[in-house]
Amino acid sequence: MSVVSPVTVTVPASTANLGPGFDCIGAALTLYNQFKFTPLDSSLPEGVRITVTGTEAALVNVSPDNLVYQTFLKYYQYINQTPPSVAIEIELGVPLARGLGSSATAIVGGLVGANQLAGAPLSQIELMNLAIAIEGHPDNVVPALLGGCCLAAKRKDTNSWEICDISWHTELLPVLAIPNFELSTQAAREVLPNDYSRADAIFNIAHFGLLLRGLATGRGDWLKAALQDRIHQPYRKTLIAGYDAVGAAALAAGAYGMVISGAGPTLLALVPSSQAKAVVAAMTTAWQEEGVKAQVQTFSVDTQGTCLMSNE
Repeated sequence: MSVVSPVTVTVPASTANLGPGFDCIGAALTLYNQFKFTPLDSSLPEGVRITVTGTEAALVNVSPDNLVYQTFLKYYQYINQTPPSVAIEIELGVPLARGLGSSATAIVGGLVGANQLAGAPLSQIELMNLAIAIEGHPDNVVPALLGGCCLAAKRKDTNSWEICDISWHTELLPVLAIPNFELSTQAAREVLPNDYSRADAIFNIAHFGLLLRGLATGRGDWLKAALQDRIHQPYRKTLIAGYDAVGAAALAAGAYGMVISGAGPTLLALVPSSQAKAVVAAMTTAWQEEGVKAQVQTFSVDTQGTCLMSNE
């Protein structure tokens, strides 16, 4: 039986790549977008009414081309049912086009909301696989759905995904510097080379292994080495004004290292909890001196993932 009452879906932001873990690892953050889906009795000509409030609400498309609604439609196409007319209320907390998985929240939110309205015929794993197929890579949508820090690897024999929980030491905090400019994922992809040397591949394999141990143990000496990367950051940092200055300031203030969050331009420093305030201040000042205004804040890793509430 289909659910007819409104449902509210809360989806965390996420940070992906973490240096050498390009396109395969991500962590959910304590920063959220919320989506409320209300089925409508009367059929709308366009099928949907969208309202948006919160961070950068004016920048969000409220036409049927909105990513949340497009994902909603893809869900119903996947289960071979006619989508209901729906009102979608979006409360934005995740900045757009900043490397914090805003599109992943839209995809996950659209799928989970649609699934609930349809009577929940798909399992969490089925929703995850559908989200990966829509997004094109797993590193944001998987932690956004499941919570925590997740590693995703595709099986060659079955073409299915294996998801591995990655331990994150409690004394290790993410400090995010979110600048007041955007960087599209497409632009960040276009600067990457088509081919890499064997030396670069070996470098990243070794450093990614070290990253996993560093995250689990919180060992700063391992993390200082592990956050280095040769696959995407040397190329993408050219698109981010002040990258080197902010990174140097973060290290001087006690961070273990700094990486690009997702495709950028947000920068992520991993720090011991005792140094978080100092790193926040240092990164803020460094970017100000480069003429960039940024919101710099300490977050935690969200362990709950997507939360669903039925509004009876």
